[in-house]
Amino acid sequence: MEPLEASDKSDAVIASSGQEEKVPTPDSAQTTRDIAGWKWIVVVLAIYSSQFLFALDQTIVANVQPVIVTQFAAVEKLAWISVAFLIGGFGTNLLWGKIYAQFNVKWTYILSVFVFEVGSALCGAAPNIDSLIIGRAICGVSGAGMYVGLMTQLAVTTTIQERPTYVGGAGLIWGLGTVLGPIIGGAFTDSSATWRWSFYINLCVGAVCAPVYLFLLPSSDPRPGVPFLDRFREIDYVGAILMIGASVTGVMAVSFGGVMYAWNSGTIIGLFCASGVLFILLGLQQSFLLFTTIARRIVPLEFFKSRTILILFAVTSAAGTCIFIPIYMTPIYFQFTRGDGTLESGVRLLPFILVMIFAVIANGAFLSKVGYYMPWYLAGGVLIIIGGALMYTVDTSTSVSSIYGYTVLIGLGVGLFAQASFSVAQAVTKPELVPASIGFISTAQILGITLALAIANAVFLNKSEKGIQAILPDTPTSQIQQAVAGTGTELFQTFSPAVRKQVLDVIVHSSSVTYALVITAGALVVVLSLLLKREKLFVTPTPVGA
Repeated sequence: MEPLEASDKSDAVIASSGQEEKVPTPDSAQTTRDIAGWKWIVVVLAIYSSQFLFALDQTIVANVQPVIVTQFAAVEKLAWISVAFLIGGFGTNLLWGKIYAQFNVKWTYILSVFVFEVGSALCGAAPNIDSLIIGRAICGVSGAGMYVGLMTQLAVTTTIQERPTYVGGAGLIWGLGTVLGPIIGGAFTDSSATWRWSFYINLCVGAVCAPVYLFLLPSSDPRPGVPFLDRFREIDYVGAILMIGASVTGVMAVSFGGVMYAWNSGTIIGLFCASGVLFILLGLQQSFLLFTTIARRIVPLEFFKSRTILILFAVTSAAGTCIFIPIYMTPIYFQFTRGDGTLESGVRLLPFILVMIFAVIANGAFLSKVGYYMPWYLAGGVLIIIGGALMYTVDTSTSVSSIYGYTVLIGLGVGLFAQASFSVAQAVTKPELVPASIGFISTAQILGITLALAIANAVFLNKSEKGIQAILPDTPTSQIQQAVAGTGTELFQTFSPAVRKQVLDVIVHSSSVTYALVITAGALVVVLSLLLKREKLFVTPTPVGA
């Protein structure tokens, strides 16, 4: 099927006939890069560093949150340290995609890095918990800009054939940052440097890479010659405000429900209602082009007509779930059952992450050579189901080697497709929709992480609290909550061995139950992978439909 003309639908995703004949595009005509040699290597390493910092900041607080809230005497705001970051990232991903489609990619990327460093400095120097939360929100917003910027940089500086390899490399760095977050955070917390260097480290990396960003990073202007005022007019401000408002209230609802407030409390119900209303208004505004146009609207509605893009969105969300539940729950298991400290429990994640990184590299290397993408999702989903089911059976007597083996299966499975959707989405959309596709898929990733952590955290804390309360009915609920959250672990030292075992059984069971989300996510990937096209991409690159 020939591409639709601009007069038919300017932003349409092109439907594919599945025939061998391909339609050439500017992207497919690109056979070489504008930058090569040592300069290219340095540029890639520099932009990968921003990916590392963004991933690091998502998990570095996992082990330091209890120390922070204890120092600031603000245990009741513990959830905000993670939620503020997620709100900033999830709420602005699609907006960043539109910004990169309008403005110079290099300078927009540099701006996002600069703002991220400002947020990191605020977090490190925070005099109180509120300042830290604001800094985390700033890092979330700008971190999303760096993430979308990295993928956009790769889209404009690499050929379609080599892109999966570099996107796979970005996945490798993201995996490293994600798993090293708890380890680095724990190391700083246990040292004389204190937890503040968990954020100051971002400034050091940024300073080293700044000259590369300024002098070597290729400049790419998507709209050369267009005045800045005209570009600013192309931003869908009403849609952006509605999207941010709906995302903020929605993330707050799922993150605070069952943790800070009861699910049936007026606060949580109000947040869900506000989010629902704002999403409905956003849908109406985008559909009926109120204060916007087809080209300007922030939500790429054409993607909702694409089976492939929607499946990629869903499986990428599932991947976020399968990565972050082990990252957060595995250290908890070892801290309670083996008495590990923050650093040692983080190191226990290395088998999981190393295997996941290996799988990501393999996917990036072979996807561009083989071309078929559907089998990666199918195989990955099956492995996730097996690993998740085994982790669901874990108890206090499960051996360390068994935990490593079970999590390795999950890591291998999710690594086979975690980053593939970015390459596939770019290959099946028109060149002018590439920035939007990057923002769309990265939104899916953060959505999966946000929902998974919110639900898993609520399940773990609620089940642990109720189980321990049944064993120790005379213990104040506040003490139990603090102990389970990691800010009052001295409570466990007062128990007799028999009572301590009962309590640990409850906590371990509560953490194991969260792997039901991993099993569900794996099953979703398997089912949806069967609905993907058996088509070949990258080898003969063209924009095809979905």
